[in-house]
Amino acid sequence: MRGADSSPLHRIRAMPPILQTSRLILRPLELADAEQAQVLFPHWEIVRYLRKIVPWPYPPDGAHTYYREAVLPAVARSDEWAWTLRLKVAPDQLIGAISLFRSETDNRGFWLGLPWHRQGLMTEACDAVTDYWFEVLKFPVLRVPKAVANAGSRRISEKQGMRVIAGEERDYVSGRLPSEIWEITAEEWRRRKRRSL
Repeated sequence: MRGADSSPLHRIRAMPPILQTSRLILRPLELADAEQAQVLFPHWEIVRYLRKIVPWPYPPDGAHTYYREAVLPAVARSDEWAWTLRLKVAPDQLIGAISLFRSETDNRGFWLGLPWHRQGLMTEACDAVTDYWFEVLKFPVLRVPKAVANAGSRRISEKQGMRVIAGEERDYVSGRLPSEIWEITAEEWRRRKRRSL
């Protein structure tokens, strides 16, 4: 992202801190989390709108390999900040994951286990990490691409006050689909927060 590397805050630490919302604990992702992720993640309803880099059918060691070879090295380089999602009432149970990425047009990604869909949990998680992106990491803009057909993800961006800035086609696990890039600036995010106080 242009201008993003100039701030020393971007390299504060490799491991992000624990974040909390009213219902969630966002705990920094560890290799040990792969076992629970491997059970919850490989479902078509979860993966179909994820980037084509996700192998499908999902291999039996997919989560462990991805965490070990991609996520944790990117976290160590301060190119990614990754958390697992856990309910405060059941902190040992991983229910999903969310990440922030140092990139020009793709700064956030997430997934949530099927039993926890449609409860507003991912909106809470997105609010927490978006605040971290702007207030701790000090990036000036957050951009997230998504398939137009991914109604749930689009609703989260709408709730966050984001807007569509571009359209394109992208490759997903389910194929090549019309996509949008959504954006919000740091100032827009802060105005939204002030209005909600």
